[in-house]
Amino acid sequence: MRASRSAQRRPSARSRNNTQSPGSAGVHISGAEGIYDDTEITGIISAYARRALRHPRGRPDEIVITIEALHRKPGKIPLLPITTLECNAPDEAYVLIFKALSDLGISSKAISAALRVLTAETSMRGASLIRIRSGRRAEPDRIRGVRVSGLGIERVSGRRLSQKLSRLNLDTTTVGEALVLASKVASCPGIAAEICISDDPDYTTGYIASRESGYLRIPNIKNHGEMYGGRVFFIREDAAIEKLMDYLEKTPVILY
Repeated sequence: MRASRSAQRRPSARSRNNTQSPGSAGVHISGAEGIYDDTEITGIISAYARRALRHPRGRPDEIVITIEALHRKPGKIPLLPITTLECNAPDEAYVLIFKALSDLGISSKAISAALRVLTAETSMRGASLIRIRSGRRAEPDRIRGVRVSGLGIERVSGRRLSQKLSRLNLDTTTVGEALVLASKVASCPGIAAEICISDDPDYTTGYIASRESGYLRIPNIKNHGEMYGGRVFFIREDAAIEKLMDYLEKTPVILY
């Protein structure tokens, strides 16, 4: 599901940016996807439409829901373990970010480059690719970025995850879907870590994720009402971009 608003409509006064990219058809409002059985499709369509119409970024002008059959059997990968770090303000968050990413072998140059992408006035549609030592960006299209697609979660695992998140007072669609996406990204050969700040003005918790550290939630990563955000994948210097993008965008996986 992709929901957008006409670029001509004026954004909210509290917006720091409008997430419009040059040459884009409009302002991104909401997006979601999953892998489902055919018996679930009708309910999912309704749920996605409600989600788009009630999003805090505003009411969209267009909602596009696409249904595609899978032509390859999904691989199975585990969910990352989840941890919430103690953080009370954005200044504290930046200290945590540098510490956590440095511990994963990512250079300060690459971390600074990522933060420039995440806090830019114009948000990307997808994720940026940044090399872990040089800090150079590597995505072929800096407007589109890289989209993570072809991911879902087993029913039993989904129920267990919901129960676990409920015990932590975190049982929301935002947290569950972010964990599923981050788990696929972390499983990708060539990716060392991910950092994400939601562009939702009402959601101020970001995360860092990797195979080594798991999924680290960072509360108060930005101030309430700020609409900037995005995601960056830190890739190894010798990562093959075409293979990496094929895995992230085209290879279906089911999380367990």
